[in-house]
Amino acid sequence: MTIKERYQAVIDYFQAHVPVAETELHYENPFQLLVAVVLSAQCTDKRVNMVTPALFERFPDPESLAASHFDELFPYIQSISYPNNKTKHLLGLAEKLLKDFAGEVPMTVEELVQLPGVGRKTANVITSVIDQQPNMAVDTHVFRVSARLGLTRNATTPLAAEKQLLKHLPTALVHKAHHWLILHGRYTCTARNPQCQACGLQGLCPFYQRALVKSNKRSTATTTKKKRVA
Repeated sequence: MTIKERYQAVIDYFQAHVPVAETELHYENPFQLLVAVVLSAQCTDKRVNMVTPALFERFPDPESLAASHFDELFPYIQSISYPNNKTKHLLGLAEKLLKDFAGEVPMTVEELVQLPGVGRKTANVITSVIDQQPNMAVDTHVFRVSARLGLTRNATTPLAAEKQLLKHLPTALVHKAHHWLILHGRYTCTARNPQCQACGLQGLCPFYQRALVKSNKRSTATTTKKKRVA
């Protein structure tokens, strides 16, 4: 199977089985999504969604957040991973939005990464989700799933994986493919105990094929051992 055929097969599968793919973070506007994505770093979307209703009620915009201070903001996000750093990032982010972007969330990766707590991955998420720009955010799920499916090869960094995925994915589908890979990694192709038997992509998955070969070798070795003992 060529790399082009592999990508097309994966795309066909997800288009048929996951026609609607979108972020699981709850938000109502770009500012809320930006805050939620910053909070989601090394934290689950489920936990973030538990925190943000009260947070957004108290701080609905950059103005209210920038007018706050550490001791007021911290209790709202203390159950999130790395709350100290994220509290500082959110306060600095709000101030930067007001100072340099008139309180509006910018829609270019280059501008977004100027904000405290916003790296390339977060910037790619914002521009992809809000503006459907063809930017691929490579988190741990995307990195793992794309490698297992053979969509990326010998990619040792998220940026290397991003470049390979963008090279082969149709531009119009990049924003959706991001969510396909994340959701597949979150619920099926998990880091530990992947649900290969429930996966409709196992027929073209190099990871599954390697696991199957190993399983068959172990089974054969066990059978041979039992025969020798008998």
